[in-house]
Amino acid sequence: MIRYLADTQLLIWLADRSEKLPKAVAAIFQDDEQELIFSLASIWETSIKFGLGRPDFTIHPRQLREGLLELGFLELGIADSHVIAVARLPLFHRDPFDRLLVAQAQLEGLTLMTTDKKLAQYGPHVQRFK
Repeated sequence: MIRYLADTQLLIWLADRSEKLPKAVAAIFQDDEQELIFSLASIWETSIKFGLGRPDFTIHPRQLREGLLELGFLELGIADSHVIAVARLPLFHRDPFDRLLVAQAQLEGLTLMTTDKKLAQYGPHVQRFK
């Protein structure tokens, strides 16, 4: 069993039932044998972008969180060690939320799922889907 941490974009596509969600990711999301995790960093990011009225963030963060919990995702909080670990990451990617997700994956022994090419540069704790 792999412990997957989904990045924010994948969570949004899941919630929106978007055709942009890669089929391989959809299969993992439906596999009861996998441990699926979302970070509060993703809920924080959606809160900010939803509040700004961004058209690609149309789901309310509360609904996103509740829906993920109903689907069986586990919630990962943000610890001081996660925040401090961001400082050690190379600057492959500048988005602070994505960098926090990478740090969380590294420290917690998770596999971060993403479609982002830049995030894939962070190595074995990041799995890129096309």
